[in-house]
Amino acid sequence: MEVIQYTEEHRIFREALRRFCEKEVIPYADAWEEEGIVPKSVWRKMGEQGFLCMDVPEAYGGYGADFLYSVILIEELMRTGNTGLATPIHSDIVVPYITAFASEELKHKYLPGCVSGELIAAIAMTEPNTGSDVAAIRTTAVEDGQEVVINGQKTFISNGINCGLVVLAARDPAVENPHEAIDLYLVEAGTPGFEKGSNIKKVGWHSQDTAELFFSDCRVPRANRLGPKGQGFRMLMEKLQQERLVCAVMAVASAERMLDITIDYCKERTAFGRPISKFQNTRFKIVEMATEIRLGRTFVDKLVLDHMAGEDVVVNVSMAKYWTTEMAMRVADGCVQLHGGYGYCEEYPIARAWRDTRVMSIFAGTSEIMKRIAAKFMGL
Repeated sequence: MEVIQYTEEHRIFREALRRFCEKEVIPYADAWEEEGIVPKSVWRKMGEQGFLCMDVPEAYGGYGADFLYSVILIEELMRTGNTGLATPIHSDIVVPYITAFASEELKHKYLPGCVSGELIAAIAMTEPNTGSDVAAIRTTAVEDGQEVVINGQKTFISNGINCGLVVLAARDPAVENPHEAIDLYLVEAGTPGFEKGSNIKKVGWHSQDTAELFFSDCRVPRANRLGPKGQGFRMLMEKLQQERLVCAVMAVASAERMLDITIDYCKERTAFGRPISKFQNTRFKIVEMATEIRLGRTFVDKLVLDHMAGEDVVVNVSMAKYWTTEMAMRVADGCVQLHGGYGYCEEYPIARAWRDTRVMSIFAGTSEIMKRIAAKFMGL
């Protein structure tokens, strides 16, 4: 049963993207993992082919495409087995802040480069002592004439090394209400006082550059603020719905790939004179995982359509983000188990998928935070 009805244009886009991945991503994924980063040249190739920021209006160099193009891109990238080319973070999580809240001048200045891949974007919210509690951030932004002086530190910033532009969350220390003190600013790499730390070594997502960012008396134009003053927290909350939906799409696509890999392995691997896919335990485990994945796929696809229709699905997206990411972890564990000892060897793709899956229930809001959000709206 297909919840989403893709058009012929969507199918053509998927086929073109799949060919691109087969040529420009899959052959180089292992090398990127070793190097700990994806070359910027690949981003530019993505931009040249129209695979970045598809929803940006044509007036700013984009294509004005619907969100289904983003869904297709997320699914196809996840099916390559490489998590380093984190273009969905750029296209569907960071750039929408610029599209929705930036001034016309800022849109014309930055969006064309985001679409072309010349400008890689990151969002800087998380701090060493502040994770999911955005209102508690300590990075400050103090107005000084027509400039804003920024001081603070951010951590776990995806695209942190490659980024040329950062959407930065900072607080005005003069405002007491923490929810009214937050503002978002656009900060270019290379701005005096803005320094990037080293690439953080992680358990998984090895080729996805993740870094600490440091701001010391970093001055940016006051005009680089997104939206009216004091509205940063509201803007973050508004865009988190799509961010967490993107994570749910990633989780389902990843689980589907892991199961496909495992089914192929179980059909080829023999024990006691027959393929292990013929053993009842193997069959039952595969069916259990396939059922969970199908449930997740149906739930997420329905939320994609609701989101595109402009509905407020914060509660359901929170539920989906928590459930699908934890489902993906269960599938990863189950698939490694069916691989036996080989599942723990780096030469088998399930090993990388297993360690890459673990962080999904942590980033963009932990499972615990997702449950807290849902409980609050349920009146609990």
